[in-house]
Amino acid sequence: MRKIFNAELTQLGSDLAEMSRLVEVAISNAGTALMTGDLRMAEAVIVADEAIDSLERELDTRCVHLLAQQAPVATDLRVIVTALRMASTLERMGDLARHVAQISRRSYPRLAVPEPLSGTFSEMNAAAVRVAQRTTTLLETHDLDLATSIESDDDLLDHLHEDTFTALLGGTWTGSSQETVDTTLLSRYYERFGDHGVSIARRMVYLVTGEFLEDGSPVH
Repeated sequence: MRKIFNAELTQLGSDLAEMSRLVEVAISNAGTALMTGDLRMAEAVIVADEAIDSLERELDTRCVHLLAQQAPVATDLRVIVTALRMASTLERMGDLARHVAQISRRSYPRLAVPEPLSGTFSEMNAAAVRVAQRTTTLLETHDLDLATSIESDDDLLDHLHEDTFTALLGGTWTGSSQETVDTTLLSRYYERFGDHGVSIARRMVYLVTGEFLEDGSPVH
């Protein structure tokens, strides 16, 4: 019985890593669609989000069954509860990638990001992709050094988010009302993506060490 339970816990970890890989593809493709105006890629990201949602539902169901059937305690309980919360966070990251793709699709054939901010959003997407890649590796390896790297990229996303608002409010902005709305939303989506990556990193620290980090405290 214990061997079966351990196998089920291992499968939870594998499914979380698979979810993260799907999120990684989603945010990368959403960024490409955003910066290039690739309509088909944007639509593919939107459709593919259902696979992430489906995996989250399966994980939730499995975790609830394990809690009900096994009544886990100590480390086992920590693994299951952490898996539940990570799955929810990854699903939200997938939603954010979908939101980016939806703005790209709605803006077609024009680019959603005005040229003066293309460099900023290119940096934001690169940082978000790094967050996703490092999150996947963190889930696969439990290497807590990656948690620090994720937090560093989140700090960069926060700074770029602030830069976007500075540009919008600096008196030289000439974008249309729709461009202003799209730019504001996109910047927020990327900023939140980084926040969710940090949430997973902090939960991994808790899973490995048992130490719960408060918001604002460094990962290491």
